[in-house]
Amino acid sequence: MVIPLITPAAEGALVVPYPATPGVPHELAGHVAWLLYDHRRARSTRWRKLGCFDQALLTLVHLRKNATFSQLGAGFGISQATAWRYTGETLDVLAGWAPGLHEALTGLGKGDYIIVDGTLTPTGRIRADEPYYPVKHRKHGMNVQVIARPGRTPLWFSRATPGRTHDLTAARAHGIIQACLTRQIPVPADRACQGADATVRAPCCRHREQPGHHQQFNRDHARLRVPGERAFAQLKSWRILRRARCSTRRIGTIVQAVHTLLTCSYSG
Repeated sequence: MVIPLITPAAEGALVVPYPATPGVPHELAGHVAWLLYDHRRARSTRWRKLGCFDQALLTLVHLRKNATFSQLGAGFGISQATAWRYTGETLDVLAGWAPGLHEALTGLGKGDYIIVDGTLTPTGRIRADEPYYPVKHRKHGMNVQVIARPGRTPLWFSRATPGRTHDLTAARAHGIIQACLTRQIPVPADRACQGADATVRAPCCRHREQPGHHQQFNRDHARLRVPGERAFAQLKSWRILRRARCSTRRIGTIVQAVHTLLTCSYSG
């Protein structure tokens, strides 16, 4: 599956097209196309310049390659505004299929545990500077909480909050701590969640008493978290979330859309 894209150039300058691959399976693009087909039928949409498959491919290229709308418009033979509108529509359709927190935790049984962690989605500089600039990362961005199973399967992504939001504060605000307590789901968390209590277990801090005991506990704790940590990297495999150029209000929709795509990949 090869599509034409264009190289960046100054405004008004002649650009040269070149072939590129979106880096997604054909089956995934086909699944998104069927979702768009159902969406168009429900709305009785008239003729579009791009068919459902091409619109799905347009969005997948935007997410995977972080291509600009001007590049997408030139590659698919549409205007920049149309590329923006088609991409936004597809993201809304995909985000609508993302599960909620309680739905994501429903299938867990006795003995299962989940891994909760936060990740920063980098953005450009924002006028309201301070809430979006965490000193730890030294870059502007949005905080997204991720719940994953040990088998590398992401279960749920939260809405995006300003990057300086503490992980424990975000987990409580999204209802993660309370939901896990209600279902008695163990949560091996990192040091950011110390003091969460409930069913959350964080690594031990340095203690003068029994240092060997605490070191062994932390090693065992890390072994529980490692398989789930790999699931978090899948979010950043979509390059748009490595440096988002959109409004901060759209990042939450993008994250939910990516979650739907990841779920389709696993089920396929």
